[in-house]
Order: sequence, then structure tokens, then C-alpha cells
Amino acid sequence: MTEGSIRRALVMVAKQPSPGQTKTRLTPPLTGEQAALLYEHFLRDTIDLMRAAAGQIALTPIIAYLPEGGASYFRALAPDFDLLLQAGKDLSERLDNATTHCLRHGFDQVVIMDSDSPTLPVEHLVAAFTALDDADVSFGTCDDGGYYCIGLKQSASPLFLNVTMSTETVARDTLDQAAREGLRVALLPQSYDIDYGADLKRLIDELTALPQSIAAHTRRCLKTTLHGIVL
Repeated sequence: MTEGSIRRALVMVAKQPSPGQTKTRLTPPLTGEQAALLYEHFLRDTIDLMRAAAGQIALTPIIAYLPEGGASYFRALAPDFDLLLQAGKDLSERLDNATTHCLRHGFDQVVIMDSDSPTLPVEHLVAAFTALDDADVSFGTCDDGGYYCIGLKQSASPLFLNVTMSTETVARDTLDQAAREGLRVALLPQSYDIDYGADLKRLIDELTALPQSIAAHTRRCLKTTLHGIVL
């Protein structure tokens, strides 16, 4: 298969921001309204990151969204993206269904990613695809025990359905499942996501050392609406 013939899907898992429904682990220190607003800016930065990745490697950007009525919100947010309604009773099923859907509908590679790592380097996403030239799975872990993306070129349901999500051992458990399935895994550089107040403080500190173009939407939110928050 030549480079030009490979069909790639980059899928962001996202929820329509809603107070009390999104980024609830950030409350406190934030209010529900502030957490939802910050998450919307995370989404905007992640969309920009996906567009940047698409500028470096041929791919189709897709938002796997919730709730069912959220299509119009995400269509307005990213009119150039495809939309896919998440399906499944829990995150494990939703991740499995989204990746399997892409692989069954013409894509040769799929990378599914989070929506709360606004400073993630675009190079990590590009590497998530190029690593699949030799590996069965590409895997970007977070230092809290989770992961920010996973890439596949064949359906691998045990990596999702046999793993309990939202625990401190998600990445390790997923790697264990990959080993049981005999899958070759390429590990990507480690990163982090924003779940708790300490993560938000880390983000604020990191932004001071990064170019202003990185996470521009999140920066704007932190400087205006969330200016002066105490972490």
C-alpha cells in the first residue's frame, strides 16, 4: 500500500460543553460554568491541533460526539470535520465502536484521541499514524496512568472492552491486553491531560514557557474569564 493510498481517520472524543456535565473533576476549583467554558476552549485548541496534523499527513478529521443532540453544536464548531455520534453504554464501548466503525468504513488507520490535552505537540499525532507502518498499535500515554491517543489498523476490541476506563492503570492494562493479543505496540512520547486542579495549574505553568501560538484559545480563556482563579 502506497503512502497516497492510505486512508487515515483522526477521531476526537468530545462532549458538548454543559455546566455540571463536562470537566466535573475541575469543580472545584472552578464552577460548573467555568469548567464548561474552559472545556470549550480545549475543544477549539484540539480542533486546531487536528487541522495542523492534517496539514502534515493526509487524514480525515472526525469528532465522535455526545450527546445525541450535539451535532449542530459541533457542526458549527468545526464545519470541515466529519461527525460521528458515540455509541455504547460506557467509554470502553464507545471507543471500540468508534474505532471499529472507521476501520469498517474504508479507513486503513484510525487514531482516536482525547479533547483535553490542548498543548499536545502536533508531532505526536503525526507519529501516531506513521508508527502504524510497522506496529499494530500506536499508544500515547499520560503520566497519570491514562492515555491521550491510541492508533489501530485493525479492530482490537479487547484493548477497550477488557479494560476499565478512568483508572490509574488504564494504560498499563491496555498494554497488557495488547500483549495477550500478540499485537506490536509503538509507544509515543508521554503527555498529560487536564482532569483536576493540579493539572490545570501545570497547564498554566507550562503555557508561560511555550510559544503564544500553542493553545491560543485556552490562553485567551485563562487570561479573561478565568483570570485570577485560585488553584
